[in-house]
Amino acid sequence: MELKLYDTLSKDKRVFAPLDPDNVRMYVCGPTVYDFAHIGNARPVIVFDVLFRLLRHVYGADHVTYVRNITDVDDKINDRAARDFPGLPLNEAIRKVTALTERQFHDDVDALCTLRPTVEPRATEHIAEMRAIIEKLIAGGHAYVAEGHVLFAVSTDPAYGQLARRSLDEMMAGARVDVASYKRDEMDFVLWKPSKVGEPSWPSPGGIAAPGRPGWHVECSAMAWKHLGEQFDIHGGGIDLVFPHHENELAQSCCAFHRDRMANVWMHNGFLQVEGEKMSKSRGNFVTIHDLLADWPGEVLRLNMLRTHYRSPIDWTVKGLEESAKTLDDWYAVAGEIRGERPAASVIEALTDDLNTPQAIAALHALRARAVAGDALAKGELAASLRLLGFLAETPQAWAQRKQQGAGVDAARVEALIADRAAARARKDFKESDRIRDELAAMGVVLKDGKGADGKPVTTWEIAR
Repeated sequence: MELKLYDTLSKDKRVFAPLDPDNVRMYVCGPTVYDFAHIGNARPVIVFDVLFRLLRHVYGADHVTYVRNITDVDDKINDRAARDFPGLPLNEAIRKVTALTERQFHDDVDALCTLRPTVEPRATEHIAEMRAIIEKLIAGGHAYVAEGHVLFAVSTDPAYGQLARRSLDEMMAGARVDVASYKRDEMDFVLWKPSKVGEPSWPSPGGIAAPGRPGWHVECSAMAWKHLGEQFDIHGGGIDLVFPHHENELAQSCCAFHRDRMANVWMHNGFLQVEGEKMSKSRGNFVTIHDLLADWPGEVLRLNMLRTHYRSPIDWTVKGLEESAKTLDDWYAVAGEIRGERPAASVIEALTDDLNTPQAIAALHALRARAVAGDALAKGELAASLRLLGFLAETPQAWAQRKQQGAGVDAARVEALIADRAAARARKDFKESDRIRDELAAMGVVLKDGKGADGKPVTTWEIAR
């Protein structure tokens, strides 16, 4: 069964032919660690996790290398560090922010049932590779030094714009171009820049005396080169990264290494909106993965994401989450106790057609229908297919308990508070009783007071939806 993938660069879907079937290589742009990741950030994490799983299934787990970077040097990180730790030296504050945010990111995406990448490089650990690329570009006439900066000269790359499929004039009109007197051309972009006092800094390339720090785009080129080579199989990320980030990555890597391509296939997932609107803090619909995990199991978020084809826009709704939760309840009931030996051909066929997860889910529903009708083979294939896609990560009993208690809520803590509240009510301390109810409400817990079969007061609870 051939694997076909859509390439953003060539604008076509074609058979995937790895450079080396014994070492299939994929790079995906990862997080900038300064805050909680939002649900839009979860889309490439989930999409390329499915591709990683599929590649491992097709080529063998030991023959696939998946690199997803962590950007830990950035203006947003500096700003967050100065805001959160004003009493600390900036570099120390930055280390605290990046360590905390990286841990938060891992906790969140682990809950989405994603596999850890093979390699997860940090930008600050690859400064030597960035400097080497920049020196190559300077030596080749593709970069120049100006006022403590090193800039990529866009005019030296005739292929620039090939990924975005736009001319320089079109890109300039649609981009937020950083106009600076030291640029030879408005579209030239920064490879290296001076550091302000107290900011992270390293010895500069290009003979620049003052220390500095890298630009964003060269970071990914350096990390991909270090761990995957000058040319590799797949480069992925969100569609918002096509220009300028991936366009600039492609240009600087190809010019530095004298290659016509950086990755053989460029893959991009579509945009995400919430309840029909673009997600933004000003609209009040900015939703983090962390927030959603307080109300929904990670598998629900995962399924809700995969119900839409990765290249299509997705509308993230509560109704969709509710439908995904019901579907998972059913799958756990039917196949949760089964291991299964091999995924169904119908599911693999869908996935190998450019990760057609909606078609794969339709195939799962067909398998489910056969399974409940008594087809043991279908039940085994259903279970194996679901596990290939990252589902059925728990036992049916644990899933039922999680659904009852609510994801992200400490059930023991809730029960203890309910017992304290009952004691307060028994001694007619209604002020304390109300305080405990408010504390539980702040945790997202709704109480229901009633009477048991013996007529005594009974309090049950559930997670607010």
